[in-house]
Amino acid sequence: MAEKKIHSMDGTEACAYASYAFTEVAGIYPITPSSPIPQHVDLWASQGKKNLFGMPVKVVEMQSEAGAAGAVHGSLQAGLLTTTFTASQGLLLKLPNMYKIAGQLLPGVIHVAARSIASQALSIFGDHQDVMAARQTGFAILASNSVQEIMDIAGVAHLAAIKSSVPFLHFFDGFRTSHEVNTIEVLDYEVFNRLLDKEAVQKFRDNAMNPAHPKTRGTAQNDDIYFQTRTLQASHYDKVPDIVNYYLGEISKETGRRYAPFVYYGDPEATDVIVAMGSIVETAKETIDYLNKKGQKVGILSVHLYRPFSKHYFLDEMPKTVERISVLDRTIEPGSTGEPLYLDVKSIYYGEEKQPLIIGGIYGLSSKDTTPTMVNAIYKNLKGEQKDHFTVGINDDITHTSIDISEEIDVTADSTSEIIFYGLGSDGTVGASKNVVKIVGDNTKLYSQAYASYDSKKAGGTTRMHVRFSPNPIKSTYLVNNPHFISCSNDGYLVKFDMLKGIRKGGRFLLNTQTPLEEIEAFLPNKVKRQLAEKNIKFYIINAVDLAYEIGLGRRINTIMQSAFFKLNEQLMPFEKANELMKDYALKSYGRKGDAVVKLNYDAIDAGGNHLVQVPVKPEWVNLTDEEDKVDNTRPAFVKNIADVINRLEGDSLPVSAFIGLEDGSMVQGTTAYEKRGIANFVPEWEFDKCIQCNQCVFACPHAVIRAFLADESEAANAPEGTKLLDAKGKDLTQYKYTIQVSTLDCTECGVCVDVCPAPGKALRMTPIGGELEKGSQQIADYFFNEVTYKNIGTNNVKNLNFNKPLFEFSGACAGCGETPYIKAITQLFGERMLLANATGCTSIYGASYPGTPYTTLPNGRGPAWANSLFEDNAEFGFGMRIGYETARDRIQTLLANHLDEMDEPLKELAQEWIEKRNDGDFSLEASPKLVEELAKIDKPFAKELLSLKDYFVKLSQWIMGGDGWAYDIGYGGIDHVIANNEDVNILVLDTEVYSNTGGQSSKSAPQGAIAKFAASGKPTKKKDLAAMAMSYGHVYVAQISHGASPAQVIKALKEAESYNGPSLVIAYSPCIEHGIKGGLTYSQSQSKLATECGYWPTFRYDPRLLSEGKNPLQIDSKPPVWDKYQDYLLSETRYAQLSQINPDRADELLQANLKDAKNRWNNYQRMRAMDYSNYEI
Repeated sequence: MAEKKIHSMDGTEACAYASYAFTEVAGIYPITPSSPIPQHVDLWASQGKKNLFGMPVKVVEMQSEAGAAGAVHGSLQAGLLTTTFTASQGLLLKLPNMYKIAGQLLPGVIHVAARSIASQALSIFGDHQDVMAARQTGFAILASNSVQEIMDIAGVAHLAAIKSSVPFLHFFDGFRTSHEVNTIEVLDYEVFNRLLDKEAVQKFRDNAMNPAHPKTRGTAQNDDIYFQTRTLQASHYDKVPDIVNYYLGEISKETGRRYAPFVYYGDPEATDVIVAMGSIVETAKETIDYLNKKGQKVGILSVHLYRPFSKHYFLDEMPKTVERISVLDRTIEPGSTGEPLYLDVKSIYYGEEKQPLIIGGIYGLSSKDTTPTMVNAIYKNLKGEQKDHFTVGINDDITHTSIDISEEIDVTADSTSEIIFYGLGSDGTVGASKNVVKIVGDNTKLYSQAYASYDSKKAGGTTRMHVRFSPNPIKSTYLVNNPHFISCSNDGYLVKFDMLKGIRKGGRFLLNTQTPLEEIEAFLPNKVKRQLAEKNIKFYIINAVDLAYEIGLGRRINTIMQSAFFKLNEQLMPFEKANELMKDYALKSYGRKGDAVVKLNYDAIDAGGNHLVQVPVKPEWVNLTDEEDKVDNTRPAFVKNIADVINRLEGDSLPVSAFIGLEDGSMVQGTTAYEKRGIANFVPEWEFDKCIQCNQCVFACPHAVIRAFLADESEAANAPEGTKLLDAKGKDLTQYKYTIQVSTLDCTECGVCVDVCPAPGKALRMTPIGGELEKGSQQIADYFFNEVTYKNIGTNNVKNLNFNKPLFEFSGACAGCGETPYIKAITQLFGERMLLANATGCTSIYGASYPGTPYTTLPNGRGPAWANSLFEDNAEFGFGMRIGYETARDRIQTLLANHLDEMDEPLKELAQEWIEKRNDGDFSLEASPKLVEELAKIDKPFAKELLSLKDYFVKLSQWIMGGDGWAYDIGYGGIDHVIANNEDVNILVLDTEVYSNTGGQSSKSAPQGAIAKFAASGKPTKKKDLAAMAMSYGHVYVAQISHGASPAQVIKALKEAESYNGPSLVIAYSPCIEHGIKGGLTYSQSQSKLATECGYWPTFRYDPRLLSEGKNPLQIDSKPPVWDKYQDYLLSETRYAQLSQINPDRADELLQANLKDAKNRWNNYQRMRAMDYSNYEI
């Protein structure tokens, strides 16, 4: 037998590896959490990796999931074995094509990282709702329960599809299995090649659509024969179970791991059996081993082949001694008599002579952790109360479905090491932890496992990496709750989370902190010190922050912390060996970035091992009492009762009743203001003597952390001690004092403010946060943010606008985000009457991830109303909002017009003016309270009816917002239709030129030569000119803007777009972390300025109102490009700079094509600008 290949990889890589072998064409589209699968496929194809047919896979990225399904269908019709990968809403978009593929008996395969469906809220996490929505399509459905099973079973989906001519859907749990890194055995492609039915492949090709042997397929059938042909087609499923069983058996022989359509595990004479599929099976196995040793006759029947659901194989595998069955579904189907798997199992026993008790339960929705304690509770319920239709893992205090999970059990083997790494989103903790697992898993005899749990913030969120090492295969598909070792990269977490709660006695704790050894005792909360003493913890500290800055890595402390981990865990491998391996991995990872970058990482690796300090744990700490928590009664109920609990990582404890009134998934506004995350190590300090009071820093701040205030005499007098004030400069401002304030604990340390400051010598500098907090910076900022009025002195320029309150603040966007300044600006301009439809993507994630919403209100309670539907439908969604709102206003106008004679003079004049000026936003905002006041004086039906519609008196500022993946690709058809309808809506496209939210995949906005996922060797086609396409209508206001190039042009374009009584499209250049900007997003504004200066991103405005004056509607705002800077721009971003190393044969050609396209686009705008419109007819 050949030597086994053992590697550490996650579920997506295992799936990609197996599926690549059988795939000739892959039709792909990004969606979390399946995107890494096609990313692997695309990368391998670009490197020339061969499938079983001796060719690289042909990868085609489509504009949508529906488009990918169509391409898959077409490729299958052409006789090519074709695969796609998807999840959640993406799978739902494929359903129509799935019926066709199945109906035409085409052997396609869809691999699904199963994920929740967006309903009351979007969730990117795992359950089986999406797969269950596809069970009626005619696809066979095959389940894998672990990373190893993905490797073993994914290929069976292809083999069985080819042999049976029935398409397969192969699925596994999103995130829990797709993103779990585990040490597994890798199957050799020779195994797949031996099992491949080559005659079936040829038969499939012979039956393909081809003019050499033409036929007509996809016909229309009438009522006389459709029934018959559908029945005949369905009969092909009868042979599928036997085919799947054969291939699973062959894989079993090859691997020594037993597979079948259903596999039983447990006591052979079990009386109590769980039936389930997915990652819970592995957790159940651990629990069963524990319970069997205690004499309990329990087991689990795991489902691999879910469709067709074979009664024969089910009963053949189920112990004959079974008396009670608990069926677990990872989905919910409101209104049904039970969930799908439960009903399938019930149907198996219908009419059987011996019928065990069968009850059903729901578990694990949206990756809700399911532990051995919960599995034990399921068995206890089965033998005890026997509650049917139960839930496990939540406290359902409304419908009382939940079962008791109070009896805790620990099934962890003594030989297993469990570890938790606490990190800060984007600090590299996840990558470092995965490196640890790969180093140990690939270079020792230990098995390894890693799984990340994190919130939805794009950066600065809380990341927990759950890691295990064991001499035996690891089945623990649940979070680490009782670690032997904890590493924490942010000392602020000590007061936020009870992170030492579960640490085992004698464990070790590593803390990154800038606090020196002599001050650490005073720094630690009493609770932490007591836990250290009670559990006899060995405690170590390291100042990775200062070390990283000294080395030149900036905020990236991950490599230092990774090295420190190995130094403290030499039971895994000697540190000297780990040091050597870490450097090998660093060379592989960063070699293409140059020797200097490699050396930085080498220095970090050495620093992590050399700068650890052990802190003595004093025995007397065991007697310490916790400090009293200060109760802030000013915090809203939602924040106190829900947000604070979730932000402490204790959201699992919230009962169902906590959300009464919030069943629809809604949140109250402005909750991010209460988070005060304190994630920055360095924050801006205002050097007021250098300030020129331009407010550029306020405009540029991506998180609305820096604000300019005008304080009147009283406000200035009441300002806290230490406040820095200047006499305000500017017309009509002499009565005010001017100040710049920084909300220190909300800062993300991006440094954009310092970069954009035009004052000589810079009026802002980055300084350690500790010093600023000691000076009372946060208290001073709180006073101005909460007590000082925002002076609305107009929006005629950038300076004045930025005295307005931003109604978008403290979001979870990446530090230095290039999108958020635009969003902040539209809320400052129109927020009081804004309705915002937001496409799914980065903007929706940092804009509305429970429990934080950065959209807030003015003191009068008004502010932006925000909603998200899906990804693909956002233009239509926002259009529907506008239509609905204006329909209500039409009714108002009709009521006012029909009852003018019944009104007294003041109301009549006001009503007539409203009818004339209803589309004037400022007027309607001013007139609304007056109308309400006058109508309230009248006791007549029409007045009461109008008052019931008072929320519609104000003219809506309807905005439709999203990224380029939506606007250029999946949602383009909707945008085109909406702007063609000539309704008054404003579309804001935040153009990052990649699918930022799903990890940086190429979109049709990506320019030629750009390296992105799905374009691993550089995008071969040029950027779509969305602006020119919209301008071709003639009636659409179009602008292209760049905040770093000209904030004034940004403001002007946004105001013109909103004032235009028709559709507007504003395309905003948005630097993104995926671009790999040299120096990082600190330079997001400078980069956008350079993009415009060099001709990469020209700025302009196309205003159809000029046509009525016989003028050219296109006004080019940017200066003629300095083409000599174009190469500088491209090489300042890794997406272009690395092209010469990744695709050396075509690098120059692609970059020259990029430049040519930019020049052609500029010249085209010049030709458009030169056109004569003097004879244009309106």
